[in-house]
Amino acid sequence: MNAHDEPTPRFGLRSFRAKFVLVVGGAVLFDLLLSGGLALWNVQKLSRDATSEVGEGLTTANQEYIRSYAQSTALSVDLLLDRVHGDVKALAGVLQAQIDDPGRQQQVGATLSQEAPGSVKVVYNARGDWAQNLPGAPSVVSVWGYLLGADHTPLPGVQKEIDDSTVIDLVAPTLMASGSSKLQMYYIGPKERPIFRTVPYTDQAQTFDKLYPGHNKAEFWEFFFPGIYGSWQQWAGNPASRPVPDDITQTAPYTDAITGKLIVSFFHPLWTRDRTGIAGTAGADITLDQLAQVVERVKIAETGFGFLTMSTGNVVAINPSGQAIIGLTSSSDAGTQGVTGLERSLRGSVQPAIASLPLDQNNDGVIQHIMLDNKGERVPYIVVLKRLKPTNLWSSGPIKSETMSVGIVVPEREIYASLFAAQESISRATNRILLFQVGAIIVSLLIVFAAVLGISKRITAGLRALASAAQRLQSKDYSVRVSIPTRDEVGAAGIAFNRMAEQISFHTENLEQLVDERTRELGDANQEISALNEKLRDENVRLGAELAVARHIQMMVLPKPFELRAIPGLEIAAYMRPADEVGGDYYDVLQNGSRVKIGIGDVTGHGLESGVLMLMVQSVARALQETNEADPHQFLDRLNRAIYKNIERTNTDKHLSLAFLDFEDERVTLSGQHEDVLVVRAGGEVERIDTLDLGLPVGLEKDISKFIATRDILFGSGDVIVLHTDGVTEAEDHDRKLFGFERLSQSARKRHGGSAEEIKTGIIEDLMAHIGIQKIHDDITLVIIRHT
Repeated sequence: MNAHDEPTPRFGLRSFRAKFVLVVGGAVLFDLLLSGGLALWNVQKLSRDATSEVGEGLTTANQEYIRSYAQSTALSVDLLLDRVHGDVKALAGVLQAQIDDPGRQQQVGATLSQEAPGSVKVVYNARGDWAQNLPGAPSVVSVWGYLLGADHTPLPGVQKEIDDSTVIDLVAPTLMASGSSKLQMYYIGPKERPIFRTVPYTDQAQTFDKLYPGHNKAEFWEFFFPGIYGSWQQWAGNPASRPVPDDITQTAPYTDAITGKLIVSFFHPLWTRDRTGIAGTAGADITLDQLAQVVERVKIAETGFGFLTMSTGNVVAINPSGQAIIGLTSSSDAGTQGVTGLERSLRGSVQPAIASLPLDQNNDGVIQHIMLDNKGERVPYIVVLKRLKPTNLWSSGPIKSETMSVGIVVPEREIYASLFAAQESISRATNRILLFQVGAIIVSLLIVFAAVLGISKRITAGLRALASAAQRLQSKDYSVRVSIPTRDEVGAAGIAFNRMAEQISFHTENLEQLVDERTRELGDANQEISALNEKLRDENVRLGAELAVARHIQMMVLPKPFELRAIPGLEIAAYMRPADEVGGDYYDVLQNGSRVKIGIGDVTGHGLESGVLMLMVQSVARALQETNEADPHQFLDRLNRAIYKNIERTNTDKHLSLAFLDFEDERVTLSGQHEDVLVVRAGGEVERIDTLDLGLPVGLEKDISKFIATRDILFGSGDVIVLHTDGVTEAEDHDRKLFGFERLSQSARKRHGGSAEEIKTGIIEDLMAHIGIQKIHDDITLVIIRHT
């Protein structure tokens, strides 16, 4: 060791071991703290994400459940109403058939009058000034005082109405016993003879006298249902004037004169034989209890409930507890005449959120969050409204369209109870994981620190030996060697050091001889490179000549302009530009008599092999066309078989997308799989036709017949078809943005009024402007076909 060499310290702040312990220990400490911190952060984030995901999932599930519940409840109400509609329509159908066949109506009426005189014979009531049949008949028929003659018997026309309506005794009892539960079914005569026949028998006129004083002296329809008859008269003249395209008219809930219950009536007008007037009506009543039962059966969570409301906000059905929660008050709108209705409106709710609840179609099935006051506490609720099918509604005045809605109301704390429980469980699990993670980090730090101290001594022993040997080598002691028994990287460094010392010693002693040998080797290598360069120049010349010949042949077989001009009824313009000397794109226009076949394709890749495959396709297509192969399916199948065998023989991996347009007698048939076909109509409309399902790449499989399909395209005068390869749509500008199908469509539409040549030229100009100075990476082929 030289005098200026400093001894290597065994341990101290300047020693490698101390630095190793500080650096490695600090790095490990930092890594553990960082990874531990990240782990803790990830655990917390996972907890937040899990809570969020569970919250979103349960929220979505609960909301979908509420929506589904509202939907099923609405369907139940619709089903109940549809069944009543069906029964009313069945009764109306029988009565209308009687009206349309007067002979049969008279015969049935006479027969029933003889068999059941109690159904047609009425007895005058002096106190009420009306006539009514006696009990015992299936139906009760009431004749109001102004329909009686001086002898207190029905006027002749009225008596005929009584006789003709007895057919209800045969039909209505059966309908009452089947289908949906109904309070009663009835027939009411036209405005001139409004007799009232009802099944089952009740004290009909007597009850009317109690509830509606003065009704017997007033015209029936205008007294009880003002405006409804006029609406029906308007329907008779113009059926399209019905608010909802159905003859059934539904009333708003009102108090029944006979039972005193709140009911809903369903009327079906009957028409005169010539359908220009009203011949009466068939009807049925159901109690509001039946609708209320469907709604009141709603049970969501513990206190969730449902309600049925009209578009005006008037609540038709709700249970008492639900009515109290949403703050409704009930009242009756009893007037001097007409039926007495129910008024229980959302708009009159003492809860502002309920009073302002939107009932329009835009909120159909939408989850709405509202706050309701419950004994001084603000409680969040969820509300869902689901609209029923629209109906013709009479309330007062003309008939109008009505769409009722089913509402579902449920407290959020009940519907989200499972969500809150899941979030609490996730929070507890997260806290446990955090405690375990902190403990694991502390234990890991202790173990790692002890391990670093232990291994540092083993590592630094070899490094000290290397450092000492390097100092001796620096002093030109080339005989120095190190002995490091370990088999780790430090041992490998010792072996490498010994080899390096041997090589330095060898090269030092034999440097001049090595320089001479290396000079001779470089001279020999230079001569070999010169010979190879000469061969490469000869090969490039030969290959360039072959490519030039192939390109010339390829361009020779393309359709000539005079061939394109010779096709009657079509203007065709084409453009092809290979990316290399020889391109892999294909297009051809083949004419055989009145049939014209236009093909376009794209061989995978480009260059000589692709160009040769393109020539094969052109030759086979020409041969098939000349053999009068007119079936597009057979044409493409046979072409594929020939090309597949050639590809198999030449042992190449090429294939191509290929599509054909067959034009004959102004009919265009598309077959084969290629790029989308663009059609610009004479009026400027653009259509995009996908060819993916019309075939399979040619040469990929031996038999593609089961994949081949055709599609007919309407091709009228002035229409333009644009065929292209992907070199058009995938051309890039300096920002690597593609030209794309949309730009191609816009370019073609902008020029669709011009000739095929003008359209082609304009599209190519737009394409080249898009590419600019960028290299063209793929063959570009464009074919424009215009119907003259």
